[in-house]
Amino acid sequence: QVQLVESGGGLVQAGGSLRLSCAASGRTFSNYVLGWFRQAPGKEREFVAVISRSGGNAYYEDSMKGRFTISRDNAKNTVYLQMNSLKPEDTAVYYCAASTGRGISILHNDYNYWGRGTQVTVSS
Repeated sequence: QVQLVESGGGLVQAGGSLRLSCAASGRTFSNYVLGWFRQAPGKEREFVAVISRSGGNAYYEDSMKGRFTISRDNAKNTVYLQMNSLKPEDTAVYYCAASTGRGISILHNDYNYWGRGTQVTVSS
């Protein structure tokens, strides 16, 4: 089992940047595919980005491409989400998640472990 704790959320103006971190404890961090998801009030949880076990492959939801960057440091048991050019519609609770599946996935049902989330609010 792995425990995930997100940090780095906050209030930022439109056009600004935030870097989210997700620290993991428990079993071998590099065994997991890691993803970021988000959920805005009244909306379903949506995929943001995913990174492979080695960090060599990453995939993004279309609206985040070019603005968000996912990375991981397996030595520090941490995954990051660098968010630039933030927009008010990026306001949501951001969750990191870990999957034991064979490959990267954009489906939240494929993820076994979840953090509690960190709030990101982008003001206009």
